[in-house]
Amino acid sequence: MLKIYNTLSRDKQYFIPIEPNKVRMYVCGMTVYDYCHAGHARVMVVFDMVYRWLKASGYEVNFVRNITDIDDKIIKRAAENGESIHQLTQRFIDAMHEDERALGVLEPDHEPRATQYVPQMLAMIAQLEKNGLAYRAVDGDVNYAVRKFAGYGKLSGKSLEDLRAGERVDVAEGKTDPLDFVLWKHTKESEPAEVKWDSPWGVGRPGWHIECSAMSSELLGKHFDIHGGGADLQFPHHENEIAQSEGAHLNEDGSHSQFVNYWMHNGFVRVDNEKMSKSLGNFFTIREVLQKFDAEVFRFFILRAHYRSPLNYSDVHIDDAKSGLTRFYTALKSIPVRPEPVEGWKIDWQEAHAQRFKEAMDDDFNTPEAMAVLFDLANEVNKTSDCYLAQQLRALGNVLGILQRDPVEYLQGGAVEGGMDDALINVQIAARVAAKQAKNFAEADRIRKELLATGIVLEDSASGTTWRRA
Repeated sequence: MLKIYNTLSRDKQYFIPIEPNKVRMYVCGMTVYDYCHAGHARVMVVFDMVYRWLKASGYEVNFVRNITDIDDKIIKRAAENGESIHQLTQRFIDAMHEDERALGVLEPDHEPRATQYVPQMLAMIAQLEKNGLAYRAVDGDVNYAVRKFAGYGKLSGKSLEDLRAGERVDVAEGKTDPLDFVLWKHTKESEPAEVKWDSPWGVGRPGWHIECSAMSSELLGKHFDIHGGGADLQFPHHENEIAQSEGAHLNEDGSHSQFVNYWMHNGFVRVDNEKMSKSLGNFFTIREVLQKFDAEVFRFFILRAHYRSPLNYSDVHIDDAKSGLTRFYTALKSIPVRPEPVEGWKIDWQEAHAQRFKEAMDDDFNTPEAMAVLFDLANEVNKTSDCYLAQQLRALGNVLGILQRDPVEYLQGGAVEGGMDDALINVQIAARVAAKQAKNFAEADRIRKELLATGIVLEDSASGTTWRRA
């Protein structure tokens, strides 16, 4: 039975869905004003893995991942570029989708944009005001009164006494308390018309936190199973979501209804053991990474670490991941496998490796242990050349979004600019074969070394010589 580490309870808990065999899951998506970076890639891939495993486990999943297309940074970037908000956001939404497809990330069931749900946000703010948790400040903003919500801090473990206005807590003169956060921002004359909406509190636009509360409750209901996102969102964003959603939705007896049962947060991406950030200059977009590395290798690198652990990014670690993925495809290379059926590869869950794989994934999505099982299975395929085990390897790999390519295509792909093309490599291999037949072994060895120096590895077998890129 699946166990999930619940940030709210700070321990692993058996997963019991609200509705039998159905899962409602919401994940905080991207703020689209720039290209997605390696940290975004981890969120994409991690919760894609969760989505895939829930479906492989037989659940009917309703997966929502939002897009924030209205934000201070978006307004500022559009003004700097001299383009409309819509032009900017659509361009980066398209780029985000390209990145997701490259990484093998499945589309969510719903991908709401914040600008499409402003009426729902206004309704929730009005309800919070009615419940005594929101107030209009002298500057025209509508703020949430944090100290009036008794459960504030239960997700992050922070007490109101310990909290101070800090890096991610906005401070404004109109707030009753420094910890209060904005629900509705009054408009500024300098802002474009496309970010101005009418409201009972005057023309303005929504704050960041209210977006996810409104979109999730509209698409999944007031109470749903799983809410996910990066560790940086735990406070204040997710804490504020709880305050908003539970503060707005009351039970018949006036108590606050529960918003989410299981909270999941993936760990940070680090570079040389420092958190990746633009300010430190160790910031990489997904596109920059994929210029250097195969997209499946990058996905494999992300999943090789447990989703809650820090992920230390480096070329050395990704090269090591490439070697691991190459071991899988090398095992599959010489095994004839039937064409993939329309409904996808079927897993034999009674088989020993599949059972171990399931045990690992049911233990809080333990992908490192699941990968270890796949390596054991690949070793068996190498030893036995068993088509059934090779199909198991592909089918289990598909649950993680890997091992679905033609092995030769993978092993011979990834040519770098200025490197040898396939035709020239085959000419060199033919010349080596001729040298060996003429017993000119020195020349044959020279050709092998020359190819290896350009990143081409030759592999001799009884059936002939094949090659792959190192």
